[in-house]
Amino acid sequence: MSDDEANGDGSAGDEPADSEQRDVDLEGIRDRLEGFQSDLEGLTADLEAAETEADLDVVEADIDEFRAEIEDVEVPEPPETDEDEDDEDDEQTPEEALEETYDGIESDVSDLEDDLEDQRGPYAEDVVDEIDGTTSTITDTRWTTEGDEELIEGVESFLADVTELLDESVSVDEGDDVPERLAATLEECADAVEAVDLDADEDAATIAGLLEATDDLESDVDEATAWTDLEVREQLRREGFYDVLDHVKDFPPEWHALKVHEKRGNVDMILLAYESLGSDFMEEHCLEALERMGPEEAMEPMLQKANRRDTTAMSILGKIGVTDEEVVETLLDYVDSNPDLQKPAFRALGEVGAEDAVQPIANQLEADNPDVRSWAARALGLIGDTRAIEPLSDRLETDEEDRVRASAAWALNQLGTQTALEIVAEYADDRAYLVQAEAERADLEPVA
Repeated sequence: MSDDEANGDGSAGDEPADSEQRDVDLEGIRDRLEGFQSDLEGLTADLEAAETEADLDVVEADIDEFRAEIEDVEVPEPPETDEDEDDEDDEQTPEEALEETYDGIESDVSDLEDDLEDQRGPYAEDVVDEIDGTTSTITDTRWTTEGDEELIEGVESFLADVTELLDESVSVDEGDDVPERLAATLEECADAVEAVDLDADEDAATIAGLLEATDDLESDVDEATAWTDLEVREQLRREGFYDVLDHVKDFPPEWHALKVHEKRGNVDMILLAYESLGSDFMEEHCLEALERMGPEEAMEPMLQKANRRDTTAMSILGKIGVTDEEVVETLLDYVDSNPDLQKPAFRALGEVGAEDAVQPIANQLEADNPDVRSWAARALGLIGDTRAIEPLSDRLETDEEDRVRASAAWALNQLGTQTALEIVAEYADDRAYLVQAEAERADLEPVA
């Protein structure tokens, strides 16, 4: 009998050996994981017994070593199963049991690491972080007069606690701006805590007392009256928005007050109403007032609004007339947009005299829409850059729409150079009356 006949075939002969080897390997891994579970119980007991930072350092090193040993274990993948097998074959395989045990040990180690971190400290750095966080809240919040007084009282109480705990005296700084001077005071206090160099073991009680004091300070700050705690009308009243009203002619009274503030040039009050009142009606009237006034103080809020495709805000930026880089970039985004946005953008860029917009706007002289071509020509005239002479001259000569040619002639007159005026003057007998009118005006223009 051959060896093959004795074994049936090669694969059948190997199967017992493979199966036996697999059983041996799985048993070894199982024993090792059971050992890990026992070691894990010991680490847990060590952590519970740790009393000092040094004790925790030892436990942490043991946990790190233990984790390295776990990660060195290779649990075999469970064998693939046929999805068509009966449910009775779905019982857990030895590999799946080992994998479950391994995952449980991994999870327990992670929990142990978290427990170790929770058991550390607290530290003086925690106190400093709490002080810094409260300082940021004070400086980042707008407070009422009552809020300022409540903040001072809270900080003074905190400083008394710190003085008692550290025997280091810190007092509230002098100054008119309450949040600013309280912030400076708390920074001094944080420096004092750092300078004492508290030890997490020896000074644990002191650190705990400081953290309790910072919690009280945070509560006092949270309870202080912030501007946002007030109703909108109360905010406006406290800012003096209604002080201009001897009697009310219009309803709502905010509208009447707005008119008075515009007449008096009180830009700050108009912006206050714009930012505070949630009414579409009042927002519209605030924007109309700003458009008529064109105050530079309105530039930042109008930039934000213009970036949301608001045409009124674009118009206000033009009326402000400041060649600010951010303003120009915002308006340039709409030069190649739809006509509803192009018209106010062109006008505003012209009014601010944006030289960077000359070429992008000149490109729009070739637009299919005659309105766009006309608006572009007038914008170039407002900017006043002589680079626009040639494209405007071409548009005056060749455009099929007379209103576009009239706008080009107007723009050349606006440029006012001898070359520009001479070009327009040649159209005194033009077919279009508006172009003739611009040609006559060019004869009267002084040579630049």
